[in-house]
Amino acid sequence: MKCSDLLLILYLAVLNVTGYVIMGVDKKRAIRGAWRISEASLFLTALLGGALGCTLGMHHFRHKTKHWYFRYGLPAIFLVQAYVIYRWA
Repeated sequence: MKCSDLLLILYLAVLNVTGYVIMGVDKKRAIRGAWRISEASLFLTALLGGALGCTLGMHHFRHKTKHWYFRYGLPAIFLVQAYVIYRWA
């Protein structure tokens, strides 16, 4: 395995864990009525490679599931990312 492959795996792992965590943090903030993480930041995390983590976090924390653009957008972003990685590898 090349160093670039390991870096890609590390990059994706960090972004997906981050995506999962920020969905949970935003849900907790929504419950408390505190300052929220913007939807743009949630989508940016997904677009940068964290779509799987954001999608899993969305379902686990039951957060943003009523918004169609999250319910369908995050899995769509993940499918595109998976396809790109598959074609690249």
